[in-house]
Amino acid sequence: MSGDNAGSVSTSTDSVASTGNLTETDGFYRSSPVVLDPAEEYSMTRPRRGVALIFNQERFFWRLGLNNRSGTNADRYNLERRFVFLKQEEPAAQAQQLYLSLFCPSRLKELNFDVRSYDDYKLVDVLEKIHEAAEEDHSDADCFLLAFFSHGEDDHVYAYDGKISIQDITAMFKGDKCQSLVGKPKIFVVQACRGEQHDVPVTPCDAVDSDVQINETVVDACAVQTLPAGADFIMCYSVAEGEPSALCSENFPFPAPVTAALGYYSHRETINGSWYIQDLCELLQTYGGSLEFTELLTLVNRKVSMRRVGNCNDRSAIGKKQVPCFASMLTKKLYFRPKK
Repeated sequence: MSGDNAGSVSTSTDSVASTGNLTETDGFYRSSPVVLDPAEEYSMTRPRRGVALIFNQERFFWRLGLNNRSGTNADRYNLERRFVFLKQEEPAAQAQQLYLSLFCPSRLKELNFDVRSYDDYKLVDVLEKIHEAAEEDHSDADCFLLAFFSHGEDDHVYAYDGKISIQDITAMFKGDKCQSLVGKPKIFVVQACRGEQHDVPVTPCDAVDSDVQINETVVDACAVQTLPAGADFIMCYSVAEGEPSALCSENFPFPAPVTAALGYYSHRETINGSWYIQDLCELLQTYGGSLEFTELLTLVNRKVSMRRVGNCNDRSAIGKKQVPCFASMLTKKLYFRPKK
């Protein structure tokens, strides 16, 4: 009997050996634990804040059949102006720099953010400018930012005469393509629709939901999907996704932070600009130098979600809502404290 038992033990061992009992990599971490500091921040003390690209698409080639995006220039101006406030420490200095930026645009070059705005660029020119930025040496910069204000469709946004994949844009700044941005925040802001659904209100509107009397609210009616890749990216979208749609994982060369979906309209006022950029810029002015960036984005979500469509040619949009979203691959806390 004991011989039979011994034989069965031997057979079991041989079976395990034949199937390959491998030690997985997490065993290394058990023997060499890593102590994580939850308060660790990105270093933001380099000489430059970094490059900020703003692609502002108001008009489009007629063959695309896309409407002009009235109000988008207000978005570009507002975001540029916020870069002023992110640098200055004293209120008086803020006011002075804002005055200069209003009447002397070249003064933007004196800011720590190297702001580069491009209006109604063709596809080949958009790609060229993004490629040039990715090829630059960012060693003395804290971070990188790219904002795209346009129509969108599926996983693309539109230049003047064609569309570009969000994935293709972010891929240019991955660690293996842009070494000088490795370990640094890479921020992408997309103001565009993510589908053709209106987000309906589910709770009574309160006092903060006020109609805009002089602005007409319109929609950027197309779609954008979240396709960031690699660590230290954060994708900021003007509107959240809607109902999930079927999408095979092999369509994603990198892990997607959220399920692809049929998304919602993103609302834009014809005079004041988009809800999202308005509220993002307002909160950057108030809290940009003190609040952690993902916490600030959460406040933006809250503020935008309190709005509703008032004056709009599309009667079906009246009373509808919007909530932004962000997908963070950041590995540390991100603060935009004033430069010394």
